[in-house]
Amino acid sequence: MKNNTSKIVASNLLWRLMERFGAQIVTFVVSIILARLLDPTVYGTIALVTAFNTILQVFVDSGFGNALIQKKDADDLDFSTVFYFNIAMCAILYFLVFFFAPVISAYYNRPDLTLIVRVLSLTLIISGMKNVQQAYVSKHMLFKRFFFATLGGTIGAAIIGITLAYYGFGVWALVAQYLFNLIVDTIILWITVKWRPKLAFSYARLKRLFSYGWKLLVSALINTGYKEITTLIIGKKYSSEDLAFYNRGQQFPNLIITNVNNSIDSVLLPTMSSAQDDKERVKSMTRRAIKTSTYIMMPIMIGLAVCAEPVIRFLLTDKWLPAVFFLRVFCFVFVLHPIQTANLNAIKAVGRSDITLKLEMIKKTIGFIVLFATMFIGVKAMALGLLFSTIISMIVNSWPNKKLLNYSFSSQLKDMLPQIVLSLFMGFIVYFIGIVGGSSLRIFVLQVLFGIIIYLVGSSVFKLESYKYILNVAKSFIKEKKTYEI
Repeated sequence: MKNNTSKIVASNLLWRLMERFGAQIVTFVVSIILARLLDPTVYGTIALVTAFNTILQVFVDSGFGNALIQKKDADDLDFSTVFYFNIAMCAILYFLVFFFAPVISAYYNRPDLTLIVRVLSLTLIISGMKNVQQAYVSKHMLFKRFFFATLGGTIGAAIIGITLAYYGFGVWALVAQYLFNLIVDTIILWITVKWRPKLAFSYARLKRLFSYGWKLLVSALINTGYKEITTLIIGKKYSSEDLAFYNRGQQFPNLIITNVNNSIDSVLLPTMSSAQDDKERVKSMTRRAIKTSTYIMMPIMIGLAVCAEPVIRFLLTDKWLPAVFFLRVFCFVFVLHPIQTANLNAIKAVGRSDITLKLEMIKKTIGFIVLFATMFIGVKAMALGLLFSTIISMIVNSWPNKKLLNYSFSSQLKDMLPQIVLSLFMGFIVYFIGIVGGSSLRIFVLQVLFGIIIYLVGSSVFKLESYKYILNVAKSFIKEKKTYEI
């Protein structure tokens, strides 16, 4: 039974990773093209609008998505009830955004924001149509469906965004790209996933799901609000260019880490929830998630931090060089996210959403104190403050699992230490390769090649357990595909 579960988890995680990375390779290439076509101020404008949207998107889920996944016996009535509630919630939210858009524009003294806010906020309605389908896919471990839906939307949106940017539509190229992606993604998901809402609604079911989900909703609101308020502060207190460089510094590590993090999150929570009565299995899955994510992400983020300047010069041109500092800081911020996610999923899986809420309140109290202390110093100080808060958050998130799973932070650090040491050694060597000089492309290629060789050889020589595990999973996956084809 345990081996079968491991195979299901590994297979779904690989599909999820392929879906996310397939989409993000396309997105990455498109973002480079668009960054060359558009001015930094355009990205500062779109960052302001998406900050409001991101906060409101939390209400689209309302914690019910995770509640459906966590509930062992969730049926069509549960899913249908959440679907109709989400649609109503999204309609109300969009009406409020539409009405208050001029207020937002007046606050930032940007009259052009009104129409942009109203158009981009249509994503709330579309997300309401998509949310329960996503929960259904996660609940039933059907992640292959995401692969086709995401790639279809991403490729189409890429064509739309580049075409509009080339013909001078500016910020509207980014708005159209985002909207088109979500619309196509939702349509394909509805076609490939056979679940449909029934003509049924239960207030009793909604109440029971809400009793679990409301704590996750508040936690998500605190977490998202904290992340986006930084964008709103920079947009108000500093320039659009400052905001563009800050956000661009986040983009590359965010593309990599968020996709891995979301893949682990979407696969791990339903798997852990199915084993919520077996604490030892939940602990085992949490350890595996932490060790594997650290093994994969630590060298990538340290390598990217070391190569930041040639990467920016080559990909985005010299006009984006002020983003180098932020790119380096955010590499270390984002590399800690999968560790936090694994710990939080373990807590949620055993039904302790109350602990999740308490943790968010503690972390964000610290985070807001650091944010308000650094906002008057400068944008760079705000980025460094976020790094400090993230380190504290990682420790706080791990604390409850010392009691719940007998898996303390010191034990987690011990599991991560081999990957961290090897990654730092690799980064040290790669840094000195960059001093040699030459074109940005030549330096970057040499650093990447030497970094990969050093890390893989080191993994083999020191027999890192995560290295052997990933090789075995990959071999098993390839073998299954060949057997299926035959």
